[in-house]
Amino acid sequence: MDTPHRHLVTAAIADYIRPKTPNLEVHIEFLRRLYKRGDPCLRVFSLNYDPLVERAAEAARIRIVDGFLGTEDAFFDPAVFEERIGRIRGTYRGRQFDETVKPIHLLKLHGSLGWYESSQRGVRCCSYASDLPEHSRRLMIPPQRRKATDTMLPPYAALWSTFRGCLGHHQNPINRLASFGYGFADEHVNAVIEAALARSDFTLIILTKALPDGAWARWSVKPNTVVVTETRSSVRGLLGPGHRDLWRFERLCKEV
Repeated sequence: MDTPHRHLVTAAIADYIRPKTPNLEVHIEFLRRLYKRGDPCLRVFSLNYDPLVERAAEAARIRIVDGFLGTEDAFFDPAVFEERIGRIRGTYRGRQFDETVKPIHLLKLHGSLGWYESSQRGVRCCSYASDLPEHSRRLMIPPQRRKATDTMLPPYAALWSTFRGCLGHHQNPINRLASFGYGFADEHVNAVIEAALARSDFTLIILTKALPDGAWARWSVKPNTVVVTETRSSVRGLLGPGHRDLWRFERLCKEV
């Protein structure tokens, strides 16, 4: 249900994030390392509202695909995730398509700063620092019990369909998911990941400073899961000591 209270919460979150200008060096290094790998359709799934990845990508001149097309008032088109960038050249075997750019796909599963919906123009994205147009609403799923229900609405439904497909029934599902800093408190996210763990060719890597005991008990015993926190670790069910900084993003960006 779209309530005034919900708008107050999303507005407060946006007002808190918008003035912040953090250093982007770590995120730039992270994206550069991912981009150099040259993996086709490398995907970053984010539950955050902040535009750090987008800003770092622009600073590093790395192309990302986030579902929006345009500049000042971009529109949402999930078909962009299926597009490939390349050229057609003639060879002795005939005309062939060469993929020349392999952008990073960014799927923000809970919405983002700058996303909004207009009754007249649909789902749009404006500059992160801009005020929203009149008679529009922010597209950010706030922390509340209705998170799972909200993911069934546009534009989230298309993003979540891609998320589930990549971990399961996609024609080329991913074989490894690395989770950075997520505390596994959102059951609608956990359910998708746990379903993927039923695949024998799938591995989950959890890197976070700490996990609550309940989450630790649930995920550390999985045979195809690696968990590393500051105080304890588990490698495919084998318990061990923690790591002082492997879970830190500053360290992780150097290990990609």
